[in-house]
Amino acid sequence: MKQLWKPDGPPPDLEKELASIRDKVPAPVFWQFGKTQSGKTSLVRYLTGAADAEIGSGFRPCTRTSRMFPFPTATAPVLTFLDTRGVDEPGYDPADDLAAFDRQAHLIVVSSRLTDFTHGSVREALGTIRRANPTRPVVLALTCLHEAHPQQQHPQPYPFDPLAVPAGQPPALIGEAPDDVVRLVREQSAQFAGLVDRIVPIDLTKPEEGFTDTAYGGAVLKRVFLESLPAALRTTFARLDEISAALKDLHLRHAMPVILGYSSLAATAGAVPIPFVDLVMLPVIQARMVRDLARLYGNPEHGTRFLEAATSLGLGLLARQAIREIVKFIPFVGSAAGAALAGASTYALGRAFCEYHQRVHQGHVPTAGMMRKLYHDQLAAAERAWTGGK
Repeated sequence: MKQLWKPDGPPPDLEKELASIRDKVPAPVFWQFGKTQSGKTSLVRYLTGAADAEIGSGFRPCTRTSRMFPFPTATAPVLTFLDTRGVDEPGYDPADDLAAFDRQAHLIVVSSRLTDFTHGSVREALGTIRRANPTRPVVLALTCLHEAHPQQQHPQPYPFDPLAVPAGQPPALIGEAPDDVVRLVREQSAQFAGLVDRIVPIDLTKPEEGFTDTAYGGAVLKRVFLESLPAALRTTFARLDEISAALKDLHLRHAMPVILGYSSLAATAGAVPIPFVDLVMLPVIQARMVRDLARLYGNPEHGTRFLEAATSLGLGLLARQAIREIVKFIPFVGSAAGAALAGASTYALGRAFCEYHQRVHQGHVPTAGMMRKLYHDQLAAAERAWTGGK
């Protein structure tokens, strides 16, 4: 077990087990579809909080016309974005992307500027993809609303409700909105009739653009995503939204998706119904999480130091998890208990590391008593969240 915590990494057979577990982690995959400059990057920035530079470097080519961005890390993604490029170019053939993405994508997000109606090739390709999997939800995000009423602030409150109408219909108008915006929304809805399930007008802008509400319609779009995703995937997406919304510290805002991703990975390992298998996997997952967090904070050596402190202070979950392994002989109940403890313990360890690092930055190395209290406070809160299904 000591070998697992060393920076050399786990043996190759454990790598295969990690890969197998990743395949079972409930991380939503969003297939982004739309022309260049249609607002796809703004959507990724809004959902993840990542900067444009991080998004640009995060995407990696995966087919001739598409690329993939697992967020926050490829090891333990919370969300994965598949971005199809060149759909507005003549001769685009979605066959390659269908072969690569059809089984992966849980939801398709089509981005279209509100004032742009030159998307015949986009509709044609989308129709092919839609026919290949008619039950997969498709959400149309109508972006750049301010282009229809330049130099004006958006009306408040947000006036559209996409969930108040049958699937495929224009969003219900429940407040005041400029006439041109309402007309264009209806015309765009007619253009995509039969191809999309929900239509959400949004305007995601940067502060320097001068709009009071820089995420206009964003909360409604997230609600539509939650309603559209399969039930098994909603919890991960909802947790990311709730946790990220409450964060103010820059480092912690970037650290939370990493913690959540590894916590989901650990919970999946903890749910394996075979007793004691996860006792080998969980230290690997937790060690990788702490090292990723250490790199995020810019001090990789702190990761090793913290892991040594955590081991000596007994902050890991192995003792408690070992006791609970016996319960796995009870069908269903044991897996649920193992998943809750594994996910909560990993989450608590990650939060404890963030607090440890913040205090070190301030010149105060936490005492052993402080570390234990911090960890167990986080563990108690995390267990309530995981077992309560929030």
